[in-house]
This record gives sequence, structure tokens and C-alpha cells, in this order.
Amino acid sequence: MDKMTKEQRSRCMASIHSKATKPEMVVRRYLFAHGFRYRVNHPRLPGHPDIVMRKYRTVIFVNGCFWHGHEGCKYYVVPKSNTKFWQDKILRNQQRDLEVMHKLAEMGWHTIVVWECELKPAVREQTLESLAFTLNHIFLQDRSIRLYELPKEDSAMAAEPEPKHRE
Repeated sequence: MDKMTKEQRSRCMASIHSKATKPEMVVRRYLFAHGFRYRVNHPRLPGHPDIVMRKYRTVIFVNGCFWHGHEGCKYYVVPKSNTKFWQDKILRNQQRDLEVMHKLAEMGWHTIVVWECELKPAVREQTLESLAFTLNHIFLQDRSIRLYELPKEDSAMAAEPEPKHRE
């Protein structure tokens, strides 16, 4: 049973925004403080990623556990009222997230998803350090020097063969 009236719940849900959320701001502040530069909600990329790091060819989505259906998370609980609507909505969000990640991968972008529950104070520092490590690993891997070996081939001569000398 909901503790709020329908009007109160509607007003509460309508006030939830998709940009510059608290979890997103935590990630952005950490990245900026550690020297990472980024763009926010890039309009030309599928899904308008929360954070776009062109230098790393990486996009970061900061997902709310409820809105994106984080399985196994204590913050993802389907409401008891209007259950069918919420299950369908969250399933559509999950399917859209998957499609967006596939499109970005086809375009050559790395995708990182940070969940809201991973940014709670108890595990925040570990999550953010892991994010920085992953970004540095991606950067080094993409920029590493790859040594290519030329295939060994028979030396086919384009000119005439050398004449044999008489001794």
C-alpha cells in the first residue's frame, strides 16, 4: 500500500530528472578531480550517454537501479501498485539500454555502466577507483604499440637473373 495519494506520487515521479542526477554528479566530480575530461549527454551518440570521453572512445552510463532494473539489487523493487505497467516500462528500458550498447560497440565505443547502488558511501571509493583503473587500461590498450611482422615471402625477382660467370 502506497503512503502517498495518487496526486502526490505523480508529482514526486514527475520531479525525477534524467540529467545531472546526484549519482552522475558524484562520478563527474571524481573524474574531473582526477584529470579526466569529458562531455555530457552527447546528442550525436545513440542513447545520449551521461558522460562521453572521446580520448578514451568510452561512454559512461550512470543508471538508477530502479529505472533500469538492476537485478539482485536491494534498490530495485517493483511497486505493488500498477505492477504490470512498471514491469513493462522497466523491461523496455532494459531492452533500449542493450540496443544502445550494441550500436555504440558497432561504432567502436567502449561502454561502462555504473549503477546507483555502487555509488553509495560504503562502496563509492572502490567503484570510482575501479572506474579510473578501467579508463587507464582502455587508454593504454588502445594506444599500445603493436608490432607487426611482415609475412616471409620468396624473393621473387622482377629483373633478369644475374649472368653466370665463367672461371
